[in-house]
Amino acid sequence: QVQLVESGGGLVQAGGSLRLSCSASGRTFSTYRMGWFRRAPGKEREYVAAIRWIGGYTDYADSVKGRFTISRDNANNTGYLQMNSLKPEDTDVYYCALVPHRGGTYDYWGQGTQVTVSS
Repeated sequence: QVQLVESGGGLVQAGGSLRLSCSASGRTFSTYRMGWFRRAPGKEREYVAAIRWIGGYTDYADSVKGRFTISRDNANNTGYLQMNSLKPEDTDVYYCALVPHRGGTYDYWGQGTQVTVSS
């Protein structure tokens, strides 16, 4: 089992920045990929970004490309999402999720952290 805990959400003005963290514990030794997703009430969950745990290959949704940066600290089993130039439409609950092995799916999810961007 893997446990994920997000932190770093909050209220920020448009154009501002926030850094989200996702701390992983438990059976993390074979982690393949960590991703970030977001969802507002009544909306579909939206993919934001992902990072390969070994090698650091990254991928982003077009809506955040150039503004958000995903990274990870393998030694501390922590992933990060640096969010710059935030827009009101980035307001959502942000979730981190983990693919435990190659060929797997996002089996583990955090509880989410609220990000609110005011105009």
